Amino acid sequence: MQAKKRYLLVSVGAGLLFLVYLWALQIGEFHFGNIWVVLTSPIFFFVQADSPQLHHQHTSPRERRAIRDNIYKNKRCRMETCFDFSRCQSGFRVYIYPPQRGDEISVTYQKILSSIEESRFHTRDPSRACLFVLAVDTLDRDQLSVQYVQNVRLRIQNLPTWNDGRNHLIFNLYSGTWPDYTEDLGFGVGQAMLAKASADVVNFRPTFDISIPLFSKDHPLKGGGIGYLTDAPPSRKYLLVFKGKRYLTGIGSETRNALYHIHNGDDVILLTTCKHGKDWEKHKDSRCDRDNEEYSKFDYQELLHNSSFCLVPRGRRLGSFRFLEALQAACIPVILSNGWEPPFSEVIEWRKAAIIGDERLLLQVPSITRSVGHDRILALRQQIQFLWDAYFSSVAKIVSTTLEIIQDRIDSHVSRNRLLWNSLPGGLYALPQYSADPTQFPFYYSILGKSPSQQFTALIHTVTPLQSQMSPVVKLIIAVAKSKFCAQIVVLWNCDKPLPPRNKWPSTSVPLTVIEGLTKVTMSSRFFPHEVILTDAILSLDEDSVLSTNEVDFAFTVWQSFPERIVGYPARSHYWDSSRSRWGYTSKWTNDYSMVLTGAAFYHRYYHYLYTHYVPASLLTTVDHIANCEDILMNFLISTVTKQPPIKVTQKKQYKETLMMQGSKASRWADPDHFAQRQTCMNVFTHWLGYMPLVHSQMRLDPVLFRDQVSILRKKYRDIEKL
Repeated sequence: MQAKKRYLLVSVGAGLLFLVYLWALQIGEFHFGNIWVVLTSPIFFFVQADSPQLHHQHTSPRERRAIRDNIYKNKRCRMETCFDFSRCQSGFRVYIYPPQRGDEISVTYQKILSSIEESRFHTRDPSRACLFVLAVDTLDRDQLSVQYVQNVRLRIQNLPTWNDGRNHLIFNLYSGTWPDYTEDLGFGVGQAMLAKASADVVNFRPTFDISIPLFSKDHPLKGGGIGYLTDAPPSRKYLLVFKGKRYLTGIGSETRNALYHIHNGDDVILLTTCKHGKDWEKHKDSRCDRDNEEYSKFDYQELLHNSSFCLVPRGRRLGSFRFLEALQAACIPVILSNGWEPPFSEVIEWRKAAIIGDERLLLQVPSITRSVGHDRILALRQQIQFLWDAYFSSVAKIVSTTLEIIQDRIDSHVSRNRLLWNSLPGGLYALPQYSADPTQFPFYYSILGKSPSQQFTALIHTVTPLQSQMSPVVKLIIAVAKSKFCAQIVVLWNCDKPLPPRNKWPSTSVPLTVIEGLTKVTMSSRFFPHEVILTDAILSLDEDSVLSTNEVDFAFTVWQSFPERIVGYPARSHYWDSSRSRWGYTSKWTNDYSMVLTGAAFYHRYYHYLYTHYVPASLLTTVDHIANCEDILMNFLISTVTKQPPIKVTQKKQYKETLMMQGSKASRWADPDHFAQRQTCMNVFTHWLGYMPLVHSQMRLDPVLFRDQVSILRKKYRDIEKL
């Protein structure tokens, strides 16, 4: 009988718990967050990703539900339900609405719009657009802010292609206002995608919205600040640091108010100040004066650059400026912001770069960080610096990452996998339209244990007529064809004279293909990704290059060890001209170099695709117009991707530019304006990127026993020293 009573009580209790659970789901008060696994070798730290009771303490559940229902009426939107893919059949193009008279656009939003306009996706034709971006500034939706834009709801609903937000992208950094800072934008987003900072997992629509980082108005448009990871040992002076505001009242005050419990003044430096705002003295507590005094003793930048871990607690909103500051400083972020959707979490594996904890477990943070080994710390810091440089160092990179993620969703059959997004050089430089297979990119050979193909394609750029069998281009073809690594020779005929018949070309042991340029004297066409090129390696040659078979073989052997770089012979350098405040170009022989010209150089064929589809059309047009600088632009592109210098191989004893004379027409090297144009190109290309990507090097690779006083019979590349 007693057993039956116990059974009945248990059944009734279970039923009541089930009813409470259903009621909680109905009001939206409770939810089950994702479980984050943070690798802090040698331990695993399991934490609950969100803590509902910490959010919006000053609003009732009914008010929060009303706000959510008003803004996110389509909170179940996904790409397959709220996006019109038919608009993207002709490609991924982004259209920005023209601004209306009287529109005031903030500096930050103007940077976002400029980044889109300069991207490869921008179009001025709305009929070709796949995605639409508002000209109305929606970044700051705090009603107390001077940058708050009125009547947004009415203005966007009057747009001719609004269609309840379908195929639209809305950027937002600040939502809600004091004291609760809810996600109220002041208008309904409908079926538009949100690129939002401080995104809350409750309202975030996975694989539809995009979480972006919170960044200040001073964040650079292009280029971006350099990261601060050095070759120093992974151990730093401090273990864990934080310096920021402490909120005496309102949302966001809990974690920051408790930091003094784990501050030890030695290797854990957690400083807060309540001295901010107009009425701070009215609310000051007994700790304010002591905290303010301690706060002034430490320099924030010195703390950042000398700590292994940086605490990133939530502020008034879930996101914080401290996040990007930690990334730049190579300080491992310890994120305490329950419910925050980390930036670009759809593609970035944050467990490889950060520790994501629970605000309720603040007191455990010091012991957790102390348990992380030196090797793990170094790996985390290296990943942090990669992510900072690849996706967060400028507004242009944040915007580009946002657009690339959306394009991957649309073209899911050729989208990037996580390896491409989370390994050097990053997803922005690994275009999936070239290949979705990582083994096809030169950057991932070492990671995947792959080697490039054992043959190369020689691509000879020809702009002068073929007059006889003694022409330099004929001699070059014969020398290259003798290489045991040569698979084929492709001649790109960009001459304004008719293409010579086949019997005028030399007989070779490898296939010889002549491609006639669609437009004459188009310099960028030499880097077009021709389908006839099947080998990984391309030997790019000017028609007046003078190379022996030994030189070709040796350079190719070197390139196989450095397939992501340019490897070749003619080297050039850049320098900063302080008298003119601009970059200079020099062909003088010095102890270092930063470019290897593509007149005689090996590189991977992927760079042809990247050059054609990544470089802005305006730059390609400039190069074609002046018939110059295409080789410099290729060096800029590859150095931007690799962050490394090219590699120069053995220089000839006597080398000079060949000034070819074909009838009355001289080579472009003889043009007096040629050098001046190249000086200008250096600065035009730098402006495009926002920084100077070229890296100086003093390394030259020679064959074994090169110029050693030993028998010539012991040397593999015997002809090189005779040249």
